[in-house]
Formats: sequence, C-alpha cells, structure tokens
Amino acid sequence: MADRVPVLRIGDALLVSIQIDLQDHIAVQLQEDLAERIVETGARGVVIDISALEIVDSFIGRMLSSIAGISKVLDAETVVVGMRPAVAITLVELGLYLEDVRTALTVERAFAIIADRSTGAAVLTKLDGAGHDVAPSDDGSP
Repeated sequence: MADRVPVLRIGDALLVSIQIDLQDHIAVQLQEDLAERIVETGARGVVIDISALEIVDSFIGRMLSSIAGISKVLDAETVVVGMRPAVAITLVELGLYLEDVRTALTVERAFAIIADRSTGAAVLTKLDGAGHDVAPSDDGSP
C-alpha cells in the first residue's frame, strides 16, 4: 500500500527506510506497524533511516520518540540513522531531544549497536585527542 512505510526484517532487527514525505497519518500507521512487527518477529532492535527526510516537524519528532518508547517496552532498541544536521538542529530548537532514541551515523553502526545489545557485549570505544575512534590493540592493552 502506498500509504505505508515498508518494515524489513534483517536478522534480529527491523529496518525502516523512510523514503517518502512522512505525513502525520503515515507516521501513526508506521508506529502501529512497527509495534506489531516487533511482537510477531521478536526483533531486538529497530533501525530507522531518515536520511531522505529534509524536514522533521514536532509531530514527526514526537512520533520517533514514541516509537522508541514503544519499542523499549517491547524489549527492542531503536536506533535512528541518517539524521541531517538541519534536522538535528530543528529537533533541538523544538525542544525534542529524543531521549529514548539512540542515533548512529550509518546503518552499519546502528546494526552493530543492536548486535552488541543482543549479545550483551559491552562496547568500549577509545577516542584519540581529536575525538575519533581508535581501534584497540591486538594484545588487549589500551
């Protein structure tokens, strides 16, 4: 159906790539579809790619937060990827900090976050002086 955002299962996670103008009724339908899919698949995470969205209003921001809250109650973590700088600035200006929503720069990082959660692995990231990830040494030393 044209008024639905596809929800794809990839391993233990669901992937939602929003490639259409996310009108309010479509966002509400997405929230319902995701809740149903989490329950029926037992998904441990939800990755929402919003890289195609140029504008996010307060309603859509609240819907992302609501989706994350619903997912959390259903034992799945939500990770939003592809947020444009203008969207991030708009959300903060609107006072929407999306507290239950994890973010990642890429879909690969989002799936890594979910995989780490699923396996119970702790992720420790060492940063260099400029704030960039530094690969751990092979001998396990910092």
